[in-house]
Amino acid sequence: MTQRVIGFDVARALAIFGMVIVNFKVVMSEEVGGNEWLMQFVYLFEGRASALFVVLAGVGVTLLTNKARQSTNPKMITQARLNLLKRSLLLIAIGVAYMPIWDADILHYYGFYFLIAVIIFTFSDQKLLITTILLTLAFPVLMLLFDYEQNWDWETFAYQNLWTVEGFTLHTLFNGVHPVFPWAAFLVFGMWLGRQNLASTSIRKQFLIYALLAWAGTELMFYGIYQFFSQTEEADLFLISPIPPMPQYLISATSSAVVIIMICLTMAERFKNSLTIKWLSQTGKLSLTLYVAHVLIGMGFLESIEMLEDQPIEVSLFSAVVFCMLGIVFSIVWLRYFATGPLEWIFRKLTH
Repeated sequence: MTQRVIGFDVARALAIFGMVIVNFKVVMSEEVGGNEWLMQFVYLFEGRASALFVVLAGVGVTLLTNKARQSTNPKMITQARLNLLKRSLLLIAIGVAYMPIWDADILHYYGFYFLIAVIIFTFSDQKLLITTILLTLAFPVLMLLFDYEQNWDWETFAYQNLWTVEGFTLHTLFNGVHPVFPWAAFLVFGMWLGRQNLASTSIRKQFLIYALLAWAGTELMFYGIYQFFSQTEEADLFLISPIPPMPQYLISATSSAVVIIMICLTMAERFKNSLTIKWLSQTGKLSLTLYVAHVLIGMGFLESIEMLEDQPIEVSLFSAVVFCMLGIVFSIVWLRYFATGPLEWIFRKLTH
């Protein structure tokens, strides 16, 4: 169990790094561009780092509720539901308060994903996978019923009418940056993944192989389909992109998340005494703190020196790397004196 947790923390650190790189690029360099190779490098993380983060959250839900679920004790199960509900409501509250500062916030979405977890954490493995599939397929169905582009100004990437009941509901459930349908599928899949015997080397190897095949197969298949329909209006529906999050994106991003997690678990086990593994695992433990800090402190500092906008990709990538390195240093120093991160400590106090 210890080695598994270390591996999950390492993967969580990598997810945070990827999100920082993407978000710095979106704010600083989206309109400017720069070196094409660096732009393509950053593009590799788009929609994948955040997906990895959500899958890991699902794993965390399973680790948090395993004892209650396996006990079949009604009181323990009720208490586990209450703990998840507290976490859900707190994430929604923090995220909504954070949105005026960072409109691409993922925390409030997390809260709504957790509401689903409150209901289904006692499901069997098979039912969790069925739920994952249903959440994935719900999005294209919703696209037939609603206008995905409603309220969006794609030139400025601004969402209009967000603070109306209709706008907020639509943004949260369907056409926001990380909408519940289908993004909650990542969390539910992570809940299923967390139940598997990932301490077994052979099982990790199987997951790694299957995930690589699914990832490569999906990418190649839909690249071919997109090329075939490239001259039609429907061509964009066959892209593998988080906007809009079609099923092929869910499959590809889930597969890449599994690949990263399996590699991190293996590396954490094989090099458990390595300083790199130790530092990354410590960084992963402060993921909530670092997520909030990359906007409030990282982007806040860049704004104070008038470097937050209209910068080439070289500058945004360098800034992101510097922030990540400082995040590692901060995590190492902080955990020498405290058992958990500052926001993690507050979160734990408020939910227990």
